[in-house]
Amino acid sequence: MIIKKSDTSSIEQTTTAIKSGGIVIIPTDTVYGFSGIVDLKNSGSHFETDAKIRSIKGRAETKPLIQLIAKPEDIRLFTDDIIPESLLSKWPGALTIIVHIKDDSPLAATSIPESRTVAFRCPGDEWLRKIIEQCEAPVFSTSVNRSGQPVLDTINAINEEFSSEASLIVDDGDKKGALPSTLVSIENGNVRVLRQGSVKVS
Repeated sequence: MIIKKSDTSSIEQTTTAIKSGGIVIIPTDTVYGFSGIVDLKNSGSHFETDAKIRSIKGRAETKPLIQLIAKPEDIRLFTDDIIPESLLSKWPGALTIIVHIKDDSPLAATSIPESRTVAFRCPGDEWLRKIIEQCEAPVFSTSVNRSGQPVLDTINAINEEFSSEASLIVDDGDKKGALPSTLVSIENGNVRVLRQGSVKVS
């Protein structure tokens, strides 16, 4: 099923699909992404959508999936790492921050990689933040492509390749030439830039 992002019901339809454990393809503030809800402790949900996304992308897909959050301050729910305010001030935006997960995090064990580090982003797109907020949990995000293949940046290519495997595709036009998010990690209070993207971090 394909809907337009501009449809008045797009937030409601996308939220419903995600909260029911479906895998959706939605526009982000960078490229289109596969998304699914992140399992939380005491939420009663055990959708394990990260495994579903990996299955769609292919067996070689081993990279941890980014988790999108609705508000910058939500990252405090998941980590005790000291994140400089100069970095947090760039949220919402296309900046991904890798942090260590604290022991009393609300993330279910299946949502935490063996490394116990998770990459979070508070996206710049208000439409997307509203969906995450209504899901009442972080939302996984990873690029739309088969593992090892180029990222798909046109809605026609995405529809042809994945329409039978996604619960919902949200059309926001083509995303040719979109820059990836900037990727940084926090180590002992220090910021390490792993990938310089659309948000400048020095």
